[in-house]
Amino acid sequence: MKMKTLLMAALWVVAVAGTSMAADKETAPAPAPAAPAKQYESFGNTQIVEMESVKQMFSHKAHVVTAGLTCDSCHPSLFERKWGAAKAKGDYNMASLDAGKYCGACHDGSTAFNTTGPETCKKCHGSDMKQPDVIVFNRPVKGVVFTHKAHVDMGLDCASCHDKAFEMRKGAAEEELGKFNMRALYAGKYCGVCHNGNIAFASNTRCTSCHIGVKGVEKMLNKAAAAAEEKAQH
Repeated sequence: MKMKTLLMAALWVVAVAGTSMAADKETAPAPAPAAPAKQYESFGNTQIVEMESVKQMFSHKAHVVTAGLTCDSCHPSLFERKWGAAKAKGDYNMASLDAGKYCGACHDGSTAFNTTGPETCKKCHGSDMKQPDVIVFNRPVKGVVFTHKAHVDMGLDCASCHDKAFEMRKGAAEEELGKFNMRALYAGKYCGVCHNGNIAFASNTRCTSCHIGVKGVEKMLNKAAAAAEEKAQH
């Protein structure tokens, strides 16, 4: 009987202790919530690199963080908020920028640096965009020359040929195997846009004006090298 009494007392003590612990657990203050992580608004990839028609770069960071512009400063009034949308319109070129479209809405020489000054080309294109005096095509046949200087001296500018007749990227036409040929020129493509017998001499005449052959190219390059060497000596 005594043993039973002791056992009952022990069970009562355990029960009281458990009740006390549960009560303490219920009344204990909840831990303070952890401070939320600081949120930074995302502007996506800070650099947009457009490879066609020329390699060019646009920095979101420079415009949003540094200049303080917001998304709706440019979207959707100047650019649709969709990758490649400007290119798909077919008029995303320097002529449009010069007319105040796209980047040209701000880069007008007043709000921001202009898009026409040669000193500003490096900011986006990474080079001074100075055209070579002569371009030599080696495909589909070797020894076909085009003189930028002669055409520029006639009053043409970049937008006269780029990007409708030619992409503004060295070697782009030669990469279009099976397309960049005389048949295409006769159909009014590439050089044939102007060389149709109306604007300029037809592309099926005066062949040697452009086709100077391998030996002609070698002679031209040797002559240019000799002139450069002579200039360096003086």
